[in-house]
Amino acid sequence: MDSPDLWAGLPTLEQPPGEDDMAPDVWENPIPLTGGRERPSFPAHVLPAWLGEFVGAVAEETQTPVDLAGSIALAVLATAAGGRSVVHVRGNWREPTNLYTVVALPPGNRKSAVFGLLTNPLYEAEKHLKAAMKPVIVEAEVTARLAKEAAEKAATKAASAEADKREQAVATAVGLAQTAGTLTVPAEPVLLADDSTPETVTSLMAEQGGRLSVMSAEGGIFDIIAGRYSGAPNMEVFLKGHAGDRLRVNRQTRREYIDNPALTIGLAVQPDVLQEIGKVKGFKGRGLLGRFLYSLPHSTVGDRQVVTQPVPEQTAATYSARVISLTLSLAEWTDPAVIQLSPEADAALIGYQKRLEPQLKARGGKLGHMSDWAGKLAGAVARMAALLHLAEHLGEGYAHPVPGATMVAAIELGEYYTAHALAVFDAMGADPVVGRAHSVLDLIRDNGWDDVSRRDLLTALSRSEVRTVADLEPALALLEEHGYLRSYQPERTGKPGRPPAPRVSVHPGLRGIDSEEAAQPPPHKPQNPQ
Repeated sequence: MDSPDLWAGLPTLEQPPGEDDMAPDVWENPIPLTGGRERPSFPAHVLPAWLGEFVGAVAEETQTPVDLAGSIALAVLATAAGGRSVVHVRGNWREPTNLYTVVALPPGNRKSAVFGLLTNPLYEAEKHLKAAMKPVIVEAEVTARLAKEAAEKAATKAASAEADKREQAVATAVGLAQTAGTLTVPAEPVLLADDSTPETVTSLMAEQGGRLSVMSAEGGIFDIIAGRYSGAPNMEVFLKGHAGDRLRVNRQTRREYIDNPALTIGLAVQPDVLQEIGKVKGFKGRGLLGRFLYSLPHSTVGDRQVVTQPVPEQTAATYSARVISLTLSLAEWTDPAVIQLSPEADAALIGYQKRLEPQLKARGGKLGHMSDWAGKLAGAVARMAALLHLAEHLGEGYAHPVPGATMVAAIELGEYYTAHALAVFDAMGADPVVGRAHSVLDLIRDNGWDDVSRRDLLTALSRSEVRTVADLEPALALLEEHGYLRSYQPERTGKPGRPPAPRVSVHPGLRGIDSEEAAQPPPHKPQNPQ
């Protein structure tokens, strides 16, 4: 696979013009197949003002890409609202408001510092919840202990009761034991977990009413899911925790039932981690990779300012207060708050779905090679719209429908994550078009071709990889777009019959030709290169 440095230093090759040429035939250096995806910056302007200001200020102080703080901010909102709210799209379609986000940046990009600034209010909210729950837990513990002691005393009394009083004593003991069995002690509130095992995540979610968030500035959770330490992959809770599907776990020691799990994951990892998880058996086939919103920003290392503007105190205070307020306002909801869409928001989402659907085609669709991910994109957009809406209205978001402008903002986020997902799946080798393009390049190099027909390419390529011209054309189009090839129509020979079939001319540098050789006209020079 070509590296970005492959063509470094390759001279621009210019063919001398012939009598009929209008301009020199110039070959620019090709663009590496794995490096040509456009990756826009995170659109922080679509966030509510208080959140966008904080995200921008964190990026400025830490001199990190705004994408890092932006994606973590969405995970923070999902932590606050996940499991306590859903968005009603239309009909029976409802989406929970939890998200899986992952940002990939090389070492030295201050991921931990940004994580700390964004997630600190969640830990503060967790402290508030624990303080509020402590008296309830203490009372429940005392009540449960007294009930258990009363049941034990009644059982002892029944065991030694005289025959004529035993029946009544046993009934009393049974009743007290049943009462004691119904008393439970609430678990201490937990909002966040680190790189926990699937078993720990499942138990915590069961204790927390189905709600939990895994937030980490490392990628260890992927190793854990893949079974690097347990010996076998275990991703059930991570699959169902995203979709909200009922989860049943039967163990020897305990049974855990979660009717509506809502797991949020917010990660910052090194790019190599994303390449590695693409190789893990089952991650793609089971749909785990299709559940993440990926961000692959450009590193700022080497271009950072040494002295920066710190986050303004008021901006930080507002961010902290609003995250805590949103978290606490939804914490008491057992039946989730239902967020409705306005007609304008629904119309915007329908329009987006109509534009998205053709892109999912297996052949010719821009997103066909990652349809598992793209098939969940409309739902992810609806989730993000609800989170933006809640961030705007805090605890009263359920009382107002999501306006059209908020849905448009969420769609812009969806477009951002689509562009980055394309780059990530390229790195994972998920796009068969890119794979076929590399096979074409290898074939041309091996044969030293400077000019070749599509028929010859199709004949020489592996039939298991490229079965028809329809499979070959997207690969040739990609290679032409990146500057490796040029299609052209040969001139007619003057003989009757069909015109000659289109051919492709090969970049001279691909054949190892130096600039002096390149100055000689090729034997099949294209008259009108496209």
